[in-house]
Amino acid sequence: MYSRIHAVAAQVGQVIVGKESQVRQALVCLLAGGHLLIEDVPGVGKTTLAQALATSLGLKFNRVQFTSDLLPADIIGISVFDREKNGFSFHPGPVFTQVLLADEINRATPKTQSALLEAMEERQVSADGVTRELPDPFFVIATQNPSHQIGTFQLPESQLDRFLMCLSLGYPDAAAERALLMGEDRRAMVRAMTPAMTPGELGDARAALRDVHASAALVGYVQALVHASRQNGLFAEGLSPRAAIALLQAARAWAALEGRNHVLPEDVQAVLVPVAAHRLRPVRAAGGSVASSRDLVLQLMKSVPV
Repeated sequence: MYSRIHAVAAQVGQVIVGKESQVRQALVCLLAGGHLLIEDVPGVGKTTLAQALATSLGLKFNRVQFTSDLLPADIIGISVFDREKNGFSFHPGPVFTQVLLADEINRATPKTQSALLEAMEERQVSADGVTRELPDPFFVIATQNPSHQIGTFQLPESQLDRFLMCLSLGYPDAAAERALLMGEDRRAMVRAMTPAMTPGELGDARAALRDVHASAALVGYVQALVHASRQNGLFAEGLSPRAAIALLQAARAWAALEGRNHVLPEDVQAVLVPVAAHRLRPVRAAGGSVASSRDLVLQLMKSVPV
């Protein structure tokens, strides 16, 4: 079953060259049923990765370009008066899809960003007093530019916590960049892609994660990591119970892709940074300097014995 996931990874890897680890982590996020945040500077392939993932998984895909004047109705939908019916008719927005690409999500105002909260958590939206279910599966893949860039709004902690994982692609190495320069146009490659997996197969793979065993000792290790984040003084607030559940679910997905039916501490460590770093805000040191969340999460991992 999981061989099809590996086929998806190989196909996406032909487009996003030199980023095998990030592609694998993105697939782990979707396999675990979570939403994905990709944060990096413009032009490194964030949007292309999202499009390639949706196409390779055979999922219906919509893209919304977030801007400062985007309104919540532009995402959820709007009710329009119908003269023939003498009443209002709801016109669903782009959120009614299986994969929603929220491109440059932090360029929209907080009010518009918050329109996604119910959709991401409950897989439904409420408009005009009516609750409407979203398709299954439903994933949000959001991209954002670094917060120091002009025209960005900081994502609130409540929304960051809805993303199961956050990835950073980074600049390609010399060999990968040369392959990009001499190779085929990436957008043309995505358009030429065919699904390597069906939505039904993805659903079966997600359901099978329930059979991946996590022992009591392994759960204790996850708890120790979470408790350490709350007590070691490195972070303003520690990891929430939702983050602990996300960490265990992502570790199950990583173990499944490794071909195992049980979770090892190495699986938890493999997904800890992308699951935890965006949820944690470092405490500023006395001298005014502050380490990155990713570095502090690695420090946290080393401090907690297996």
